[in-house]
Amino acid sequence: MAVDRMMLGLARGLALAGGAVLLALVAMICVSVAGSALARLGVPGFGPVRAGYELVELGIAFVVFAFLPLAQLDRAHATVEVFAARLPRRANAALGRIWALGMAAVMLLIAWRLGAGTFAKARSGETTFLLALPIWWAYAACCVAAWVAAVVTLWDAVRGQR
Repeated sequence: MAVDRMMLGLARGLALAGGAVLLALVAMICVSVAGSALARLGVPGFGPVRAGYELVELGIAFVVFAFLPLAQLDRAHATVEVFAARLPRRANAALGRIWALGMAAVMLLIAWRLGAGTFAKARSGETTFLLALPIWWAYAACCVAAWVAAVVTLWDAVRGQR
């Protein structure tokens, strides 16, 4: 079905974007650690990446939201199946749909509130301390990813279990 392919493509694309940001953050952390080590050894011109923790803080939130849609489609969220494993297949399917609807509701709430937070941060003009990056940029990236996650999880809940 075309909608299935579109949702899967959307989830995979967002996960790839999240993976790229995560790889960039890991590379930056490695450079920062190496620079710190070289500075401690007395090599001139080296040191940690300036405000690296600010970049990690801004980027990692997006990374988390970027992986949520694909995790939903792959049923990769952490689950505890103490009593569900003993239920019949139809009961498990119904329980799965209830949890999917709950996840969709939570993602819709988070996306809505992130949107409100994005506009509030943009109006306030708040920036990071050292790099003076606008905070709303990170909120906006997370908001887009959260809305994609909300749409994908809602679609997944409505279409039912595979």
